[in-house]
Amino acid sequence: MQLVIYGAQGYALGAYEALKSLYPKRAVKCFLVTEMGGNAPMLGGIPVREIASYSEGVSAEERDNTEVLIATPENVQAEIEETLESHGFRHHVRLDSERWSELVKLYHARLGWFLPLPTLPVGCSTPFVRMYMAKSHKDRPLRQDMKLPDYIFPLQVGAAGTDTRIAGLTDDMGDNISERNGNYSELTGLYLIWKSKLMSEGVSDGDDGQYYGLVQYRRVLGLSDDDLLRLVDNDVDAVLPYPLPYEPNIHAHHERYLKEADWRALLTALKEIQPEYFDAFPKILEQKYLYNYNVILARKRVLREYCEWLFPILLRTEELSEPKGSDRSDRYIGYIGETLETLYFMKNADRLNEAHVGCKLLV
Repeated sequence: MQLVIYGAQGYALGAYEALKSLYPKRAVKCFLVTEMGGNAPMLGGIPVREIASYSEGVSAEERDNTEVLIATPENVQAEIEETLESHGFRHHVRLDSERWSELVKLYHARLGWFLPLPTLPVGCSTPFVRMYMAKSHKDRPLRQDMKLPDYIFPLQVGAAGTDTRIAGLTDDMGDNISERNGNYSELTGLYLIWKSKLMSEGVSDGDDGQYYGLVQYRRVLGLSDDDLLRLVDNDVDAVLPYPLPYEPNIHAHHERYLKEADWRALLTALKEIQPEYFDAFPKILEQKYLYNYNVILARKRVLREYCEWLFPILLRTEELSEPKGSDRSDRYIGYIGETLETLYFMKNADRLNEAHVGCKLLV
């Protein structure tokens, strides 16, 4: 059977790259999308086609001999299945976030890129782990309830803007930037973690066995019990989600979400506050992998150092923005945070022991 991939963003491209490397005999004919919209006509060197026009050009026999891999977020996969069925494509399979993670784990393990945490030996030291799940009172309910691990605690973000309470821990406690949630999104939760959980003076004995992190209401790191036992004995400093690839590079990706004036404000802030990183930025931007979602788990001291680096840049970017961040609410700081996370951890990949796992989408 011939193979096509439904989807044309980083998720689909990541699947294509992995399949091409791991199963070279299984050629992918093209990418399919519902509508072209802003999608490029080519991805990974093969065409991107609208399903309606593509199905018109193939016979019923060819449709019956086509397998479609649905490489999109889970929340739209059921709708895509209906679309495929309506166009006569009956052989299709969902590449959910867990299957996608397994696929790219094997890919990165083979190439030696973005070290997969599950490939490390299981240790015997149990770490202290505290992860916080950023949640908003505006979040739509999940279709399926999920029992969270005991080390994940709900954290309400944007709490300063409402009297509704959905969690015992809120981002408007103590030193906080909760009122900036419209721009910072989940990062107001990371700010609270920094100020309330990571600020103890010095590094005491045992701190290197303490890990703190942030996940989102719908996106959690896919850590197994064995993965937790891999952290301390393998000297892991930070766990990040497998990055998504973008063509031709991540510099082009940010242009979809950020206004040019905001990008200039970021570059000015970075040059003022962290000139070494400003100099390293062009090289990072010209590669194609981006850490999405502002999701992370790291040693206490590593996460503290990252926050001490990150938030002054973001706050200065807000000051330089036109219109200023205080006059808007469009999540642009959250998007900038993803790019800065990529910059920080890629630049420090030789200094920090970084490992990766999948990011599970909750629907």
